[in-house]
Amino acid sequence: MIRRPATLLLACVLLLTSTAALGRTAVVPPSASELRSIVETLAAPEMDGRRAGTPGGERATNRIAEWLAAAGLRPGGDGASFLQSFTLAPGRRLGPASTLEIGGRALKAGVDWTPHGGSRPGEVSSVLTFVDDSWNGDLHDKIVVAPPRGSRLESLILARQRGAAALLLIGDALPTLDATSAPVSLASGSITRAAANALRAAATGETARLVVDLLPADVRAANVIGVLPGTDPTLAGETIVLGAHWDHLGSSGGAIYYGADDNASGTAVVVGLARAFAAAGAGPRTLVFVLFGAEELGLIGSSHYVRHAALPLAQTVAMLNFDMVGRMRDGKLTVGGVDSADRLRAATADAARAAGVQVDLHGTPFSASDHTRFYSAGAPVLFFHTGGHEDYHRPSDTADRLNVDGMARVAAMGAAVVTSLDDGARPVYAKLTPPVRKRSGGRGDGAFLGVGGDARAGDGAQLGHIVAGSAAERAGLRDGDVLVRIDDVAVDGFEALRRAIRAHRPGDIVRLMYLRDGRDYETSATLERSQE
Repeated sequence: MIRRPATLLLACVLLLTSTAALGRTAVVPPSASELRSIVETLAAPEMDGRRAGTPGGERATNRIAEWLAAAGLRPGGDGASFLQSFTLAPGRRLGPASTLEIGGRALKAGVDWTPHGGSRPGEVSSVLTFVDDSWNGDLHDKIVVAPPRGSRLESLILARQRGAAALLLIGDALPTLDATSAPVSLASGSITRAAANALRAAATGETARLVVDLLPADVRAANVIGVLPGTDPTLAGETIVLGAHWDHLGSSGGAIYYGADDNASGTAVVVGLARAFAAAGAGPRTLVFVLFGAEELGLIGSSHYVRHAALPLAQTVAMLNFDMVGRMRDGKLTVGGVDSADRLRAATADAARAAGVQVDLHGTPFSASDHTRFYSAGAPVLFFHTGGHEDYHRPSDTADRLNVDGMARVAAMGAAVVTSLDDGARPVYAKLTPPVRKRSGGRGDGAFLGVGGDARAGDGAQLGHIVAGSAAERAGLRDGDVLVRIDDVAVDGFEALRRAIRAHRPGDIVRLMYLRDGRDYETSATLERSQE
């Protein structure tokens, strides 16, 4: 088959639309080479995986802001900037009053011992007692010094259940406050092995005084927002939002998680479309281009935007979300949410035919990506996605594996949909019911719990998003809960959580231990079959 040049094809798609009625010249969508360049910049080693709240993430947001400014868009962020800052996590730093004192001897905080970031603050005075690996003995009302028994969170939960006043875990090195940030309602910290040995020799059975003093040091990230104001006096107050999340998983264990498909691909499409529409000139309605932060940590950036939209959210005509659009196979694309408003199915189908894309239209808008926050707030949505693959959330998700010609076709479709919606009646929002996921038995690796959140290893798995209608929702899990254990397997981080789920099959019933507001709870869930 002879493939027509992507640039010519995509230009022709948009020339078929009624651009004259919009008061703009023909919109020429981004070429494959332009999209490749954007992705290669965002997925370069110096971006260090673009984890929100890290220097690599900050470099990514600054670069995206430069691109939107160069395109001629108006800043839509804080203080006439392109960046909309938000709190990513309630960080902590060591306060000056933190104290561990035994018999007049003070251990140095940050050197001999450290509080945990998730410790209950305040002062505890009680008898100091040491326990061995078996944790035998009376812990009630004691300040306990012990080796970990299971994970850190499992150790803290066990100590709290056995009535300990506080727990100091023995380790070769002191963890950071961020690494121990999951809260447990118990005063706690870590102590070096050398300090613990010295105390055991001289201070067992003496009264100890422990003061946990933690000061706020919030971790922040940003959305990047550019605005192309509309020109029609009656329609310019209405907005079409084009969005994608710029963040990925960062680096871990010496490996960079490049996130080329997830989601430098979607970011490239949105940046490319921002350039294309800005170059063509304004249309009747206002276009808002938003690159969200911290999607991987639980849709945090899009949640913040919905609460603090650049323009009134109630005036949103539609939100188009591009998430993992870089692996088109056989010219196929999935678009979800086409039944979230009355005009979207026809507009999407028409755009797909013009772009030569085989589109799989899904009526439901419910899935774990940023558009769900808009839909829940009353805005129609479309979700563009080229499907999962074996490199998902792995260091092998690199730029050289992308189908950039396919990305160019996705961009052409997006541009055609926007052009159609910009020049017509406002779509009427439809309130849909989340689908009931199939509870199937059978064998395979497709077990599904229905949670999303922080993919970095360490200290439980904090849930940032619960999929509507999923096993997790039926089990009573909520955003913000911290999963500690599945059956008898500790889940320190989302990679451990994924491994634990993959070890099961659809239909299995699993026991879940989790933390909520520092207290531990248990529930059970019946795993479903993944619908990826």
